[in-house]
Amino acid sequence: MFKRSTNDCHQKNGTPGLVNREIMNRKYLSVFLFISISVLVLSACKVTSPYQSPEANTNNLFRDVNTTDTNSIANLRWSEVFTDTTLQRLIGEGIANNLDLQIAFTRIQQAEAFYQQSGAAFLPTLNSNAGITRSKFSAGQGFGARPSITSYQLGLSSSWEADIWGRLGSNRRASLANLLQSEAARRAVQTGVVGAIANFYFTLMALDQQLLITQQTVYNWDTTVSTMRALKEAARVTEAAVVQSEAQRYAAEVTIPDLRQRIRETENALSIVLGHAPTGIYRSDFLEPGTLPIMSTGVPAQLLANRPDVQQAEFSYRNAFELTNVARAAFYPALVITGSGGFASLTLLDVLNPTSIAASIGAGLTQPIFNRRLNRTNLVVAQAQQQASLLNFRNTLLAAGQEVSNAISLNQAALEKVSIRTNQITALQRSVQYSQELLRNGFANYTEVINARQSLLQAELGRVNDRLQQFQATVNLYRSLGGGWR
Repeated sequence: MFKRSTNDCHQKNGTPGLVNREIMNRKYLSVFLFISISVLVLSACKVTSPYQSPEANTNNLFRDVNTTDTNSIANLRWSEVFTDTTLQRLIGEGIANNLDLQIAFTRIQQAEAFYQQSGAAFLPTLNSNAGITRSKFSAGQGFGARPSITSYQLGLSSSWEADIWGRLGSNRRASLANLLQSEAARRAVQTGVVGAIANFYFTLMALDQQLLITQQTVYNWDTTVSTMRALKEAARVTEAAVVQSEAQRYAAEVTIPDLRQRIRETENALSIVLGHAPTGIYRSDFLEPGTLPIMSTGVPAQLLANRPDVQQAEFSYRNAFELTNVARAAFYPALVITGSGGFASLTLLDVLNPTSIAASIGAGLTQPIFNRRLNRTNLVVAQAQQQASLLNFRNTLLAAGQEVSNAISLNQAALEKVSIRTNQITALQRSVQYSQELLRNGFANYTEVINARQSLLQAELGRVNDRLQQFQATVNLYRSLGGGWR
């Protein structure tokens, strides 16, 4: 029989104890890590704040408008509001080709790329590395055995940050708000494009009518001048009356080049909105107020859902709110887990040898202690920007209410002027007729005829402006309520 040595007994009897202690230590370490991470995750709820929409006071936002009717022309598609087929074609062309809209689309693409990048921040990084290192030692470092060595490395490394305090989540939500803000900005640009095309189109139609009225007036003045000459030959009026009538005829005719220039400039401006070089614009002949939709405003609270620039301002506030959370989370430690693995050898032929495999894994907390006040400054700036975004949201909402109120008032003023203008034109037409008859019979002065005809021209031009004002009020109300992007 063989006797066991004392050392053998101690080794065999002591091995289970060492193993048990190692297992217990691992359990304690696991429990400690679990409790620590749980405490950190629960504490994270106090670091970042959940987003809440800013309070929006829409009471009396539309001046002198108190209604509970939620019907609004902003809910209509632009093709339902503008029924002129030529105008519909121009608006469709503008939406497809307008350069400002295309720029807005590129900003959406940029914001979407940043949003996707913010989502990738939750994933671990993975890097490959390969290298050769040549090291030379001093006599003391190499201990005289090896003055220099060459090592070869080939492997992978990875790191992952646990979003304990919600910093990465807040940053992703900020990127989402920025994306939504850029999309709202695109809708705001489209409402502006639709409104601009409609206003330019109606302005062209009004200028066409004013040009036609002026040309007709010049023709009528030719008749008046011929009448004055006949009366002068009959010794009923003097040469001064003939010359004065000719001067008024030229005064009307001299406005025709200006009208044509305004038409050309308006066509050029509309061409730019349509996204092409200046050119002539085909259009209908007359403004027909009967084709306008009912001016229904809905309730002011609907601006929050319909008007793109109000939405854009709210998303800007949301972005600033989440960036404040990011700045606040920067005060707390970051938990980063790192790992690497690969091959390392002192000879090139042994790099891929299984015995050259090396690996490591670790975790660490990085707590900022002194960072030259950088984190504090970032938080103060973020909070100030958040407050500025809130004030901008409120100001944008007030400006929207002002635009709606102005459009409503503009429409009411146009309706009143149209009614009055109709009576004025009727009276002036009779005045021209009566004064001409009295002049032929010698009972009126030639200046009365000149004044009556000149007043009639101004009234007829004014009636066209009144109708244009009606159309512009509808366009402005539709845009200011947030219509045109559907």
